[in-house]
Amino acid sequence: MSSASVLYDAPGPKARLRYLLYTVLVVVALLALGWKLYDGLADKGQFTAEKWKPFLEGQIWTTYLLPGLRGTVVAALLSIVFALVIGMVFGILRLSEHRVVRAVAGTVIEVARAIPVLILMIFLFSIYAQYNVFPSDQLALAAVVTALTIYNGSVIAEIVRSGIRSLPRGQSEAAVALGMRKGQLMRLILLPQAITAMLPALISQMVVALKDSALGYAITYPEVVRAGKQLGASEQNTIPALLVIAALMIALNYTLSVVATVVERWLRTRKRGGRTVVPATDVTPPPGMALTTPAP
Repeated sequence: MSSASVLYDAPGPKARLRYLLYTVLVVVALLALGWKLYDGLADKGQFTAEKWKPFLEGQIWTTYLLPGLRGTVVAALLSIVFALVIGMVFGILRLSEHRVVRAVAGTVIEVARAIPVLILMIFLFSIYAQYNVFPSDQLALAAVVTALTIYNGSVIAEIVRSGIRSLPRGQSEAAVALGMRKGQLMRLILLPQAITAMLPALISQMVVALKDSALGYAITYPEVVRAGKQLGASEQNTIPALLVIAALMIALNYTLSVVATVVERWLRTRKRGGRTVVPATDVTPPPGMALTTPAP
């Protein structure tokens, strides 16, 4: 059997040489651009030791960076938790047998997904401030969390719907034949399997929520990017401050991905190591049929 791909024609010697040449040219162009940027910033003294010295002082961290990190983590955690709850609810509603319920849930999800997060934050911040919905010191946090919850909840709802739909129909049919109600079917059979299958997509959406919390900068929310800008303006080291902020955000996202991956691996290992047993009390038998339990 030929080892050539059936999806596309394997490149010949000339094509491979041409692709190699294009790759070299692109790499050289990127290196030249990077060097030009570095040289221009270095001429302005952005990479001198004096610009990096403030990051060795504890006061800089307690005044700017740590409060900014706390604001980012708080907004991200609250929005992720609320988005997961709303996403689960609306994802299940989109699978309802009632057409009206499906239509309403689908409309809400599509509208929420279509609104840009930044515009939603600014709108909610104005509404909350105008009608004094929250205390003045919590207005920005409330607007950031609400906007992130609405957007990410709508995306998670579609993830939930597709995850449940991807399961074999035979499981639902078998559960119905055993007399399970719809709530029992969803809670005991479908959701436990779908959550494990959905975890990679959910992890990606959690990372998106964490990164999008930086948009709170536009409504004066004290998150890590705003703290970095304030630090750069105060110490006249904008580029080093932004590089440190970028490193902190990468570390946060990587930590979140590692934790979620460990949880996913634990769930898959636990399911392989044992069988899920549905208690007899949770199953409602069909009319005329009684469930019997074996004698001890």
